[in-house]
Amino acid sequence: MQPEQEQIARRAVACKGFRWLPGMLDPFGRRVMCVWPDDLGIKWSHIPENCVVRDADALPDLSDAATMGCLLALVREAWNDQRAYIRASFGWEWITDYCVEKWPPGGETEAEALVAALEAAP
Repeated sequence: MQPEQEQIARRAVACKGFRWLPGMLDPFGRRVMCVWPDDLGIKWSHIPENCVVRDADALPDLSDAATMGCLLALVREAWNDQRAYIRASFGWEWITDYCVEKWPPGGETEAEALVAALEAAP
């Protein structure tokens, strides 16, 4: 993972609205299979059956399409707007009907715009 991608991924996991979702990938090729409630742990694809780990240092792979889709779902949930979306213009913009005065900032990449939207969520 490039240093700038790692920085964006670290910003993502620091957000109050971030949580691991099934389907997300980390930079080591480990995919989340199941997430136990109350932060009990994660079942990763590379770990044998019936083994759950708590991996506080894991980062999402923001180049993975499934991970980006999960991040979009988290942002929509945080903003309580299932119609919100991201679009590319002169950068990446986050569009939501939630509150025009509180539109989150965009970013240079789709991942950065999603993370900025998650950071700015009410």
